[in-house]
Amino acid sequence: MRWVASPPPSAARRHRAAPAEPYSGPPSYPVPPRWGFPDLTWRRPTAVPGTASSVVRPIDRIPVLARSLWTILWTFVVLAVAAAGAESWRYALLVESRDSALNSRVVEFSDAFVMLAGLLTTIFSLLPAGLSMWWLLVARQAAAGEAGEAPPRPTWQVLVGLLVPLANLPMALSVVGELEHAVLRRPRDERPKPSRLVLGWWGAWLANWVLVVVTIIWRIRPGVQAMADSVVLVALTDLAAAALAILTALVIRRFSRLLTPIAPEGLRDFRVLKIEGAPAPELRTARPVGAAR
Repeated sequence: MRWVASPPPSAARRHRAAPAEPYSGPPSYPVPPRWGFPDLTWRRPTAVPGTASSVVRPIDRIPVLARSLWTILWTFVVLAVAAAGAESWRYALLVESRDSALNSRVVEFSDAFVMLAGLLTTIFSLLPAGLSMWWLLVARQAAAGEAGEAPPRPTWQVLVGLLVPLANLPMALSVVGELEHAVLRRPRDERPKPSRLVLGWWGAWLANWVLVVVTIIWRIRPGVQAMADSVVLVALTDLAAAALAILTALVIRRFSRLLTPIAPEGLRDFRVLKIEGAPAPELRTARPVGAAR
């Protein structure tokens, strides 16, 4: 057996509790204090520190998709403008061939340029179209999540309104207008009023689809003049596609900036360097010696 000796409770000294001091007022400083809270912008945390989080919110995907789409759309604009220039050069050669013979090498180079630019533009157009559709669906979820409400219409109606021919002509304005309405945090029971940027995008959308249909119909017509007219129509279609891509990039950039919070690196720090014309500060009375602080 093991014995452990300990002093009895009566042997321990009891410390007297210090009496509470009366309140002597707020703290006072001889000079303005220089301490304070750090100058940081509040941000919603993306994850709880120390925990594993694999769920990515729609609002966190918006900046990544917007940056990728911005580069892809402007690349498509360059290709579309190059294709329009190739078609314009072909039409100029057609006009010149009425009065004189053409150099075979120039004609072969023009044909190769038209085929290469047109093929690259057609194939590359699928990438910005698919990513823009993805960005639209993610932006709808992000705007609805920030507002704490469900999207105004289901996803299948959005896909039908943008992908089904003829139905996508009027429905595209409704879908993008509803997204702008949600991004601007306007009341849900209020009717959406599209901005000038959205209306301009819709005008480019209509012009692009109308030119595509007219070009396809015109190419079916027989005759040399119909072939020459189709060259002009293809060039106009390429320019309309480029304009639509530019306006799409502007819409995506505007909506993404309204959805995502302001990044700290995007804020400017301001410092007070000099104050002119300010009244002199009032002199404080001296504190009595021995006064409680």
